[in-house]
Amino acid sequence: MYEALQGFIGYMLSGFSALTIQQAFMICLGGGLIYLGIAKGYEPLLLLPIGFGAILTNLPLTGLMEPGGLLRFFYDYGVKTGIFPALIFIGIGAMTDFGPLLENPKILLLGAAGQFGIFLTLGLALALGFSKLDAVAVGIIGACDGPTAIYVTSKYAPHLLGAVSVAAYSYMSLVPLIQPPIMKYLTTEKEKNIIMKAPKSPASKRVRIIFPIAVTIIACLVAPKGAPLMGMIMLGNLLRESGVVGRLVGAAENEITNVVTLFLGICIGATMQAEQFLKLKTLMVLCLGFIAICLGTATGLMFGKLMSKLSRGKINPLIGAAGISAYPMAARVVQIEGFKYNKRSYLLMHAMGANTGGQIGSVMAAGIMLSVLEALKIV
Repeated sequence: MYEALQGFIGYMLSGFSALTIQQAFMICLGGGLIYLGIAKGYEPLLLLPIGFGAILTNLPLTGLMEPGGLLRFFYDYGVKTGIFPALIFIGIGAMTDFGPLLENPKILLLGAAGQFGIFLTLGLALALGFSKLDAVAVGIIGACDGPTAIYVTSKYAPHLLGAVSVAAYSYMSLVPLIQPPIMKYLTTEKEKNIIMKAPKSPASKRVRIIFPIAVTIIACLVAPKGAPLMGMIMLGNLLRESGVVGRLVGAAENEITNVVTLFLGICIGATMQAEQFLKLKTLMVLCLGFIAICLGTATGLMFGKLMSKLSRGKINPLIGAAGISAYPMAARVVQIEGFKYNKRSYLLMHAMGANTGGQIGSVMAAGIMLSVLEALKIV
């Protein structure tokens, strides 16, 4: 009887005895992400489930990420297949208003310029010894677009999914802290004070409906591997602009997006297993991700300065900072910073145009990289 009781107590305490220092650290890190989401309001919709997923996956002997485990099931059928990011893109498309971009189409160039951070960081990662697939996953952090980063990384560098996802969403929430110093030092006082006029006429409903269809066709012909991403975001936008499927738009914006975000966050956290996450490469990914977003902001601003000169001072280069795809946060940062320098400056709608252009640009950049990898038979 005593031996049976002793064995039972030993079994009950086996989890504690199997817990390693590394796992304990990751459990604390998961708790830290939950704290940031609740106390600081940093991307709580994702940091909460990511943090809890990190805690779950690092509890020993649970088997949650082993074949047949609950989290492994969600990961294999939702993340690994790319279904979760694609479903989220439908919701993003349904919530995105491309009107400001259509009213001033040349602003799309700022969205393209904001993606140069991806390719510059890709080259830096290759120079530091990352493999081609790993470098692509690291570079895509510069898009400041979580679902795109998750889609690319889960398919071609799944061992980096935890690090890339945490970097992408953490830095996206820190855009209000990262961008202002760069905006301050890369633009002159005269440029900061430029007042931009409102567009003369809004885009018609016909143009708004044709736009997502045309973008899908052109983008998928240029970069076929980006079709799952571009197709889903434009489908969501077409639902929005059609004006005849309110129930589908509501479901895409709310039920589908909320449920998928929950499971996606838990799955991301589940990839943050101590033995895979606590490596020098993880720290390098986090550093390169920060560099990528800074470079994307800088290239957007520099192209904005060029457009300002070509337009003879009609474009405020600050809106170039919204060329990254941190929608709509980056546009709000531009408005706040522009208002600091000139109380009569209202840059929000112009910045929203650059921001939505950045969304298209980030998906296009990912599609181009994946198509090049396919053409070179690297994947």
